[in-house]
Amino acid sequence: MTGSSITIQRMIALLEEHGISSQMKDNVESARAAGFGIPQNSVELHVYESDAEKAQQIIEDYQKAQEA
Repeated sequence: MTGSSITIQRMIALLEEHGISSQMKDNVESARAAGFGIPQNSVELHVYESDAEKAQQIIEDYQKAQEA
């Protein structure tokens, strides 16, 4: 999943509530430090492959609840 830093941090907290470890890769900050520009929605969320299906369902359920 990719998105803004705020969105990814919320997803990390949500996954932690369900016992799923995850990691954020902030390409925006990396590009800024190197002197390059990059779109603001270039923050990635990574989970272990063994947790991917469960994590995907949790995220989808959360997103559907936010749309309602």
